[in-house]
Amino acid sequence: MFTGLIRHLGTLEARSSRPGGARLRIAAPADLLARAELGASIAVNGACLTSVAVDGRAWEADLSEETLEKTTLGRLSLGATLHLEPALRVGDPLDGHLVAGHVDGIGQLLSRPQGQGGVDEGIWRFAMPAHLAPMTAAKGSVAVDGISLTVVDCGSDWFTVALIPETVRNTALNGMRPGDPVNLEADPIGRFVARALTLRGSDEKLAAFAQRGWGGQG
Repeated sequence: MFTGLIRHLGTLEARSSRPGGARLRIAAPADLLARAELGASIAVNGACLTSVAVDGRAWEADLSEETLEKTTLGRLSLGATLHLEPALRVGDPLDGHLVAGHVDGIGQLLSRPQGQGGVDEGIWRFAMPAHLAPMTAAKGSVAVDGISLTVVDCGSDWFTVALIPETVRNTALNGMRPGDPVNLEADPIGRFVARALTLRGSDEKLAAFAQRGWGGQG
């Protein structure tokens, strides 16, 4: 499990093919590498990967064909900045929200505001696959490239989030442009509510949640 708080940035140094998938080599700061021992789980742009090799400047992870297909990790350019988060340890503060590192779909940045002083804060709008709509609600959580964010508003294939300069300045979002793809993971609570709605479509309270989100009454 992860929290969606990005304290480490890495760089995609190499990507090589291997039977059944690919291998990534990711340069990272020393404090992240200290957590990347063999077998450790590290979230990379929101996707949980397992460390299979590590040295003094980088670590490596194997990707399956499923991961390459369902995430952006197979299409990023070499040199791309990556969001890195080691797995949550018992006793660590949960400052974001519970993030599993299981990418639900690939979205796309639709628009970002024009900021002052080179930092774009305010409302950012993202496209999302339609199957994520039942799991997305206003004031619920969403992980965008592994970043824990709060949904401001949402529709059948889009959602918005409000970003502050601290978040933009210290993540790869700062260099993102409309049209760029992002990994999305839905709110874990929303996932189970959506499943319950599927099984109990006539339940009025669950239907109200799907319509109005966390602030819905009645």
